Amino acid sequence: MLDLERVKRDERLLRALTGLNLKALEALQPTFAQALAEAPVPRRSKAPRERAVGGGRQPRLATVEDKLIYILFYFKCYPTFDLAGLLFDLDRSQANRWMHRLQPVLEAALGKQLALPKRKLTSMAEFVEAFPEVKRVILDATERPVQRAQDKDQQKAHYSGKKKRHTRSHLALTDPERRILVFSQAYAGRHNDKGILNQEGWAEWIPDEVLIQGDLGFFGLQNEVVNVELPHKKRRGGQLTDEQKADNRALASERVVCEHAFGGLKRYGLAYQVYRHRKAGFDDRSMVTAAGLWNFYLEAA
Repeated sequence: MLDLERVKRDERLLRALTGLNLKALEALQPTFAQALAEAPVPRRSKAPRERAVGGGRQPRLATVEDKLIYILFYFKCYPTFDLAGLLFDLDRSQANRWMHRLQPVLEAALGKQLALPKRKLTSMAEFVEAFPEVKRVILDATERPVQRAQDKDQQKAHYSGKKKRHTRSHLALTDPERRILVFSQAYAGRHNDKGILNQEGWAEWIPDEVLIQGDLGFFGLQNEVVNVELPHKKRRGGQLTDEQKADNRALASERVVCEHAFGGLKRYGLAYQVYRHRKAGFDDRSMVTAAGLWNFYLEAA
């Protein structure tokens, strides 16, 4: 079994296995323990319970800390359940059940830490209340590779011409401090950035005083809102002036923090490796949890 005491003593090893340093891990543990206590205990049988609570064989993940390290390890390294079971002395089916039981607990704990990104914007007042100090936001989308579906229609829907592979996309709104403020639901890879934004409808709920910066994937947004800054687009057969090129470079240097946020999100293997799960909705929930972990790390580490 993995020597958890050794992991906790070695800061570098702890970050490699969980994505958090010791300070952040200790900050998350109390809210994780609270969320775990509030979570319903799953029962595999509907028959009346005969054994007292606490009776029977003790679980391998006995403590709150063991459970927290296990679910963080799964998100950071994204192992197969065979490998996770080997390292934590679990059967692969137990490794599967523990992961699906603990992921909602981790998400709830991050919610208590106010680290989870918002999923929707429904009014301007909601944006101002949630992000009163934000004066500039950056729009961009990120894609995660998925296994190619056997159904041809699904293959076509998930094929991203930009990435030349099958993906699922999320649109994100970040701030200059690299926090992920708003995170969309998962979309099939064929959707383009502007199409996702139109469906989410975020732009109309961002106050005019807040500058929205984006790339040419959002071309056309400048005709819908006044507070948007996009790169200059070269006309067919034309060239950009030196001044326009300088403007584009300056904008790119400000927008790069969004790429840094995505880099932080994809520190977690579950967010960048080829997605393998079959559980409905888990692809979306896992990405939101990974985004929450990144936001939490920025505050706590």
